Amino acid sequence: MHRVFVSYYHHDDQRYKDALVTWAKDNQVFEDGSVDTGDIPDDWDDETIRETIRDEYLRETSVTVLLVGPNTKHRKHVDWEIYSSMYDGKKNKKSGIVVVLLPETHCTDCHIPYDNEKAQIYPEIPSWFSIDSRTEYEKRYPDLPERIIDNLMEPDVKISIVSWDKLTPSNMRLLLDNAYENRTSQHYNLSRRMRRRNGN
Repeated sequence: MHRVFVSYYHHDDQRYKDALVTWAKDNQVFEDGSVDTGDIPDDWDDETIRETIRDEYLRETSVTVLLVGPNTKHRKHVDWEIYSSMYDGKKNKKSGIVVVLLPETHCTDCHIPYDNEKAQIYPEIPSWFSIDSRTEYEKRYPDLPERIIDNLMEPDVKISIVSWDKLTPSNMRLLLDNAYENRTSQHYNLSRRMRRRNGN
């Protein structure tokens, strides 16, 4: 069973995180490795922030599940957690990433890079197409953090995006398995500087 770090906006989406962790425990889907990051000083340099999150909070987790609500993309701590999950450090290696769109986003689109996920999670979709425009990603997923969109644009990065209502035990196990098995081959784009403040 995978040990998972759940990244989310605490103020808005705590109930979803709590529900997910309880559901995962009851159904033996994953082990929760999340820790409340608390406050990290804004005047720390990017590398210190990254090391603190990766080595103290994300340690011993191999997949990050990002819960996306309407305000998630504006939160600096979420951006720091995404960055740190993607960073391949000396102590703790990069993680696989799964994105879950919460109901408040009202987004029904999905991004599925794995054939077995297409067949199992979205069998109702008869044909698939690729997106190669950032503008189109931003239009389809207006609530996604910029760093996730950066990486959806990368040909050597696979990040699955599903809606909350698709989370069955078998679907989540498949999502986590794929993210875990492919984590070391991901060539994440980390060129964007870490967010320094909340808001637009």
